[in-house]
Amino acid sequence: MVVRRQRGRWAVAAIRPEGKPEGMWALPKGLIGPGERAETTALREVAEETGLEARPVEKLGDVRYVYTWAGERVFKVVSFFLFRYAGGRLGDIPPEHAHEVAEAKWLPLEDAPRLLAYKGEREMAAKALDRLGSAG
Repeated sequence: MVVRRQRGRWAVAAIRPEGKPEGMWALPKGLIGPGERAETTALREVAEETGLEARPVEKLGDVRYVYTWAGERVFKVVSFFLFRYAGGRLGDIPPEHAHEVAEAKWLPLEDAPRLLAYKGEREMAAKALDRLGSAG
């Protein structure tokens, strides 16, 4: 979760994954590569899916869930990290990853617990807001 100050308020970088409907906002995420740390993966995914550079602040937490894929139960853990914007332009996505993201946008962090599509991401946005405060 990459945040920055805009007009005196916190904003969070959100994406609309390719193939998802208008207004379906999510946070960048992806699979951990061989030998990669979770925080390193998160920074890489942020760069690939938003075009942004970020600085680590802290781990926000993990979201655990179960789903069924091809008749098999899959147990998944997604680790979320809080990052501060360090550079780049939102939406300048590397060409090799452009097919993954339909749109990228700064959302007001105070609205993210309502606007993000997934429950775990909404919870992490609320946690980030608590940590940073509205005026931060």
